[in-house]
Amino acid sequence: MTDVTTARRSRSGGGAARRASRTAVSIETAKYIERNIPTFDLLNEEALQIIEENAETLLAEVGVNFVNNPAALDRWRQAGADINGERVRIPRGLARELCKTAPSTFTQYARNPERNVEIGGKSLVLAPVYGPPFVRDAQGGRRYATMEDFRKFVKLGYMSKWLHHSGGTVCEPTDIPVNKRHLDMLHAHMTLSDKPFMGSVTEASRARDSVEMCEILFGKEFVQHNTVMTSLINVNSPLTFDDVMMGSLEVYAANNQACILSPFIVGGAMAPVSVTGTLTQVLAEVLAGIAYSQLVRPGAPMIFGAFVTSIDMNSGAPTFGTPEASQILYGAGQLARRMNLPFRSGGALCGSKLPDAQAAYESANTLNAALMGGVNFMLHACGWLEGGLVSSFEKFVLDADQLGALHKMAQGVAYDDNAQAMDALRQVGPGGHFLGCDHTQANFKDAFWRTNVLDYKPFETWDEEGARDSQALASARVEKMLATYQQPALDPAIAEALAAYVANKKASMPDAFT
Repeated sequence: MTDVTTARRSRSGGGAARRASRTAVSIETAKYIERNIPTFDLLNEEALQIIEENAETLLAEVGVNFVNNPAALDRWRQAGADINGERVRIPRGLARELCKTAPSTFTQYARNPERNVEIGGKSLVLAPVYGPPFVRDAQGGRRYATMEDFRKFVKLGYMSKWLHHSGGTVCEPTDIPVNKRHLDMLHAHMTLSDKPFMGSVTEASRARDSVEMCEILFGKEFVQHNTVMTSLINVNSPLTFDDVMMGSLEVYAANNQACILSPFIVGGAMAPVSVTGTLTQVLAEVLAGIAYSQLVRPGAPMIFGAFVTSIDMNSGAPTFGTPEASQILYGAGQLARRMNLPFRSGGALCGSKLPDAQAAYESANTLNAALMGGVNFMLHACGWLEGGLVSSFEKFVLDADQLGALHKMAQGVAYDDNAQAMDALRQVGPGGHFLGCDHTQANFKDAFWRTNVLDYKPFETWDEEGARDSQALASARVEKMLATYQQPALDPAIAEALAAYVANKKASMPDAFT
């Protein structure tokens, strides 16, 4: 493999980039999580075998639709599937066999090599909210998102210690034409942060633009041999693969870029109401989608995705943080591990309209389930509000702060000599206290995880400082972070080439808002 740094230095502007690097402020980012705790396996062997057998039956007898995509039908026909119109019936075992060429782990490279992430195995990579058309903050309330909002979220993600990934559509900038906004969004991720990021999936041509922009940033040869994007491909559940998503997948797979193949399911509406029935559908859809990626390019990196929530049977609204959603997450994680594939699920999901107690309860339920369920790539790890319609600035920093607790929990419990603390127990003895003992003095800085947002002060101090609730504390932190943001250094020649690419692409087509 070509080293990212070496690839960059081969182009012009290296001297200026190195000078900029020496004066740049370094933002601390925690390494991606490496679990030292076991996963929670909810389903027994009998249940897993039933789900796997039923998924194969579903693929062979009911099949899946690949709509408006003759090339996909031809690929499946050549692979041995039965094609009837746009319906693809996949013989038992074929999809699972094709999936075996997808790697069990892969590295996603960042433009700053210190931010590279490993996806798969025992790792957990945290990425922010994805997709909302609205934003909310304490000052402006709920409103349509703009490109300036998008840039602010990228900056906050870059400065958030516990986030490993810049994400993708952290909000949908509605003030930019639909056919051009992907260029501005990618440009923001590439220039305002040096963490890994996601590409555009709203059209195959936009996926190609994403690859071409990465070739400018990383070098064309490097992109063809290494993964520099992990992008989201949603299944049009139930059992339908549309040409928009598949067109983007085809571009990314052909160029060795990773995709999350993710059924998007609201249980009771887009899948059965039962956990076992939903898991059967999830597995069938994932098998078909990942198998298809391997028909495009064997070895293309893929992630087994599962975004599943339940539905309120009174209002029809999706619900989050429910026991059923956690059960599906746990089960899907087991199915992904049996396929030896990385697993995506989870996030700080909630249905609340505000970053309040409901949001906290619902988000915590899913965050903890994701940690225990073996998730390798967590999208929506911070900022999600109102069922995914809103990206909240305050909730972004509240969630991002709480991700530190996941890091701490994933470390497990140490039992070396220092952790046993026998010297402290002997030194203090009966009736004493440990505040001043040698062991406490040597370990207090790192002994306990501590929030950077929430208030631990005595009542009198808290009251004198304005009796601020968590939303007010988060709002102040947002302002402070944005005020102190400094852009990471980038080779001036690369920066200029990216800007020129975006300008030329946007000038080559008329604006379109649909």
